[in-house]
Amino acid sequence: MKKAISFFIVVSFFTLMSLLTMAQPPHPNSSVVSGGGNAPNTGGQANVPVGGGAPIDGGFSILMLMGVAYGAKKVYKLSK
Repeated sequence: MKKAISFFIVVSFFTLMSLLTMAQPPHPNSSVVSGGGNAPNTGGQANVPVGGGAPIDGGFSILMLMGVAYGAKKVYKLSK
């Protein structure tokens, strides 16, 4: 019983510490948040996400292609 209680305390400690220590980083362009200036590569918009206008097409396409290849391999092995 003592071992179970100590295990519960240790798991609770690490769970609570990971939840309490999470914080969002400050905005890279604090002038954007205060209203002055614009973030680079945003086309003059002031309210943009931290990543700016980063494209996700290349990575998403590669991920989808890998998924299709994996599925095709599974179907090929299943038919053999």
